[in-house]
Amino acid sequence: MTDTHLTTIRFDSFALDQRIHAGLADAGFSLCTPIQAQTLPIALEGRDVAGQAQTGTGKTAAFLLVLMQRLLSRPAPEPASISRPRALILAPTRELAVQIHKDTLLLARHTGLRTQVVYGGTGYQKQRDDLAAGVDILIGTPGRLIDYFKQHVFDLKGIEVVVLDEADRMFDLGFIKDIRYLFRRMPPPESRLGMLFSATLSYRVTELAYEHMNHPQLVKVEAETITADRVRQCCYMTSNEEKIPLLIGLVRSWEDARIMVFVNTKREADRVWGYLQGNGINTAVLSGDVPQKKRLKLLRDFTEGSLPVLVGTDVAARGLHIPDVSHVVNYDLPEDPEDYVHRIGRTARAGATGDAIGFVCETYAFCLPDIEAYIGSKIPVLPVDAALLAEVDPRSKLRPDRADREARRDGGRKSRRDSPRDGEREGRERRPRKGEPRRTSRDEPDAGVADAASVEPPSEADRPRKPERRRTPRDEPATGVADAAPVESPSEADWSKKPERPPKVEPSPLLPALPIEQAALTSPPPPSVLAQVGAMVEPAGSGAEDETSSEEPKRKRRRRRRKSSSESTGAGTEDTAPTSESVE
Repeated sequence: MTDTHLTTIRFDSFALDQRIHAGLADAGFSLCTPIQAQTLPIALEGRDVAGQAQTGTGKTAAFLLVLMQRLLSRPAPEPASISRPRALILAPTRELAVQIHKDTLLLARHTGLRTQVVYGGTGYQKQRDDLAAGVDILIGTPGRLIDYFKQHVFDLKGIEVVVLDEADRMFDLGFIKDIRYLFRRMPPPESRLGMLFSATLSYRVTELAYEHMNHPQLVKVEAETITADRVRQCCYMTSNEEKIPLLIGLVRSWEDARIMVFVNTKREADRVWGYLQGNGINTAVLSGDVPQKKRLKLLRDFTEGSLPVLVGTDVAARGLHIPDVSHVVNYDLPEDPEDYVHRIGRTARAGATGDAIGFVCETYAFCLPDIEAYIGSKIPVLPVDAALLAEVDPRSKLRPDRADREARRDGGRKSRRDSPRDGEREGRERRPRKGEPRRTSRDEPDAGVADAASVEPPSEADRPRKPERRRTPRDEPATGVADAAPVESPSEADWSKKPERPPKVEPSPLLPALPIEQAALTSPPPPSVLAQVGAMVEPAGSGAEDETSSEEPKRKRRRRRRKSSSESTGAGTEDTAPTSESVE
């Protein structure tokens, strides 16, 4: 490592507390980097800062020194009934939050300031208890912080300093609404000190700074003056089938190397790991769905050198300070040019040198012109020599264990094999699947309840009755017909029987058509209806008159019928001439 990335400005030239100088001496820091030399004079005067600088240039130490000086120069507030942090540092990823916490413990060793880090994935109750006990400097990711805030574990009324690190990554991960939620619950910008840092200070980040900060002053350190000249960049124009053989050949040719391989998807990360591990290269995967404890262990092994190759997605491209990373391989070129800057920033940190190799394949070759336009320089493209391609057996690829994949997919929670299925929970029966017989209380009687066999079936009287049919105008007899007798309702036993259809009655010339519909005759007609039918069939006279009339000649009987018919109609025929009695 060289000191060419440092300036001639010393830390002891600033009016810092002696306890802070003791921490700087323990860390071995004496000279400032460019971002530190430009930030400290402004922030120590109490003015807000929005800084842009390349990764690995000391942004973390810049805002930590200002933060600790602000807290130490002001008296501590009186204890409150709820935990009330004095400073808040927001980070987009868990790894970055852990890294900031380590740097804080190092620099604040002699200050007596209480620090606490909270992040998702592990230690929920322990982090909650430590935060509730009281803290001065709170570091965390937005999700876990808002969770504890809504539970009233702490409040933000006592915030004196707020720091937003890797602000552009907050937008990429969709945390900007959470950031605004926390900012609105702090004291106004005029009552606190605000600092914002990012490797790429885009327009949306600048807008956020002016929205929630008190007229911040922009501090920009161009990337070309720090790391671009110390990172040797090159690309290989390769096909998709040659990427794995080329990667294995390059890794084998590098001795005592610490390599980070970046891919764009989690599935491709598992595939690359399978070929590297299957060909004798110790490798691990670092992606967003790896459980937090395992991620920290992998980073520790990689930092210590026991793990030579680390395959990761862009979750490992931000904020991870891993010393002595010699090579960064962009197995997949990133579609966002800013991610390329963050990826190659894992090497050549703090003035060191490193190599950045990119594979220009058939899938991501279109990303190269955008990357070159963003960094403002051409990346040399090298041909693929046959000597660099390793012989790879397709059957050498290893596959992650199923339990490991499920654990990573579930974020460290139980796998599907161990988790309840189909809504099964403690104290609740599992819901039967399709085609599976449903289990009832008769199959498994509860304790203290008699067996299903001993329960008597309900009697006929206990069964629900079918409601009687409402009478309609069709059921009422026609006008001029006597009221029908009330029809008895069928018995309970008849409900289960299908009603019999009445026999079909052939029409007779002697019987006139009744005005009652056939559908209403589901039971025998009432006696009044039968009497009416009988009266319509019988002649007008009595039985004696019938006998007398039968003895009369047919001619006379026809005349009498015609006469009676004429009388009933009142027609003036010769048989119905008016008599003297009628005239009188």
